[in-house]
Amino acid sequence: MKVKSTIMDQKAMMRAITRIGHEIIEKNKGISDLILVGIKTRGVPIANMLAKKISEIEGKDVSVEILDITLYRDDLSEVGDNPIVDSSKFNIDISNKTVVLVDDVLYTGRTVRAALDALVDKGRPNKVQLAVLIDRGHRELPIRPDYVGKNVPTSNTEIISVRLLETDGLNEVLIYEL
Repeated sequence: MKVKSTIMDQKAMMRAITRIGHEIIEKNKGISDLILVGIKTRGVPIANMLAKKISEIEGKDVSVEILDITLYRDDLSEVGDNPIVDSSKFNIDISNKTVVLVDDVLYTGRTVRAALDALVDKGRPNKVQLAVLIDRGHRELPIRPDYVGKNVPTSNTEIISVRLLETDGLNEVLIYEL
């Protein structure tokens, strides 16, 4: 694989996070009863960045929860023979709250479908919204994000790689060509 181009650098990523934060606040008329839920792995640091930005704007903290969807994936047999069961509980009851699911890249929609299944096992939110840093198209399921950092039309031979400070040592989004 070779790098085709850099889609977002650190500054572009932070501008997208700022814009998404403002959009979340505006659409929900504030942040009361709002919880951000990061889809493990890269959705979690993005949710934390959003929470920090929303806190700067509103002057109040927003809770961030971590959602592990491993056991809810429809390709579980491809993930491994003995998947690890994540028995973690949310620190906050999500029932009757507005939950914003956060992930790095939206592609086929299968990860979001699995996240919705996992979320229902944690409680019954009043409303669920979806925020993604990158929407690359090619949906296989009828799933549409509420908040998008950047739309990046891709071919099936391209790969989007979101690199984050917490997991990769820097913030950037790259597109690779197979």
